[in-house]
Amino acid sequence: MTSRAAKLFLLLAAAFCLVPLHLLAQSHSPLQIYFIDVEGGQSTLFVTPERKSLLIDTGWPGNEGRDANRILAAAKDAGLTRIDYVLLTHNHMDHTGGVPQLVAKMPVGTFIDHGPNRETTDKSTVDVAAAYQKVLADGHYGHIVPRPGDMLPIPGLQVKVISSDGNLISQPLPGAGQTNQFCAQSEKRLADQTENARSLGVLITFHKLRILDLGDLTWDKEMELMCPNNKLGHIDLFVVSHHGWSQSSSPALVYAITPRVAIMDNGAKKGGSTSTLQIINKTPGLEDLWMLHYSEEGGPTNNVDAARIANLHGPDAGNYFKVTAFGDGALDVFNSRTGKTKKYPAK
Repeated sequence: MTSRAAKLFLLLAAAFCLVPLHLLAQSHSPLQIYFIDVEGGQSTLFVTPERKSLLIDTGWPGNEGRDANRILAAAKDAGLTRIDYVLLTHNHMDHTGGVPQLVAKMPVGTFIDHGPNRETTDKSTVDVAAAYQKVLADGHYGHIVPRPGDMLPIPGLQVKVISSDGNLISQPLPGAGQTNQFCAQSEKRLADQTENARSLGVLITFHKLRILDLGDLTWDKEMELMCPNNKLGHIDLFVVSHHGWSQSSSPALVYAITPRVAIMDNGAKKGGSTSTLQIINKTPGLEDLWMLHYSEEGGPTNNVDAARIANLHGPDAGNYFKVTAFGDGALDVFNSRTGKTKKYPAK
C-alpha cells in the first residue's frame, strides 16, 4: 500500500469511528409495520428489509372483500407480491374470517395457528374455523402449529411464541423474571372459556427492538403469565390486546412491560373501553398511545389527541398507521390520515 493510500484508509477509518452508533444502526434498512384498519378486527403486516412478510390476522369476512382489499393495498405499498406467513391468533370472525377472501386475491406461503377451534358452541366461530380449514385442506399451503417457547421461522425476525391454545411460556425470557409489583393492582377474574384465551401471542424482536402482540389474550391469562414474576421484561412497541377491550390489558401486564409506544386496533364501537384507555394512559414510561379509531365509549376525556387517531368521527375511511422500526430501538409512526410522522429516537 502506498503512503497516500495508507493515509486515505486511516482517514476513512477515523471518520467511520466518529459516526454515532444509532446512526450506524439506522443505516441498515428498517422493518416496516402496517396497522391496517379492519374496523375493530386485527390485521398487522410486518415487512422485513429483505421483503419477507408476516401478516398477523386477516380481519372480517364479507363487506365485499373490504379487509382483504385493505391488506392488498398495504402489501402493494410495501412492494410485495405474496405474503410469506399468515399468523392467525384465534378463530374469531374479526381475526380469521378474512382468510378465504385474502387467498383469493394474493398468494400465501404458510399459515400459523394454535390448532383446532375450541369454542364449539358459537356458530359464527365454528363457521369461520370451518372456512379456514377448507382453505388449508386445499394442500397448497404450509402449516405450523407451534407451542409456547417455540421460535417461528420468519427470516429477518426473531418471533417467539408466548401463548398458544391456552398455554403460556413457563420460564421468564432472558433479562426478565423480576417480581411484578403490579399484580397487586390487578383484580383476579374467572377463567375465560372462549377462543380469546387460546390466542397465539408472540414477541417479535428486530435487533434491539421488541414488539409484543398477544392477540385477544384475556385478563386471567395475563395474570397467569405475569404473576408473581414478570416473564416478559421491557417492550418497545405494544399492540394493545383485544382491541383495547376491558377483558384484557391488566396493570399486571401493561404496567410491567413498560412500553414506549402502544397501538390500539379498535373500532369506533368495538374495543377502546374507557377502563382500558385509563390504564394505558397511566402506563409508566409510555410516550404515546395511537388509536385506529376514535372510541365512542371513551369520549373526549379518554381518547388521545386527534393527531394520534387514524379514523375520526364519521364514515370509516380505512386510514392506517405505518411504523418504521429501526434496529437500535428507534420508531417512526406515520398516520395516513394526517400524512404526518412522529419520531421516537432510540434510547
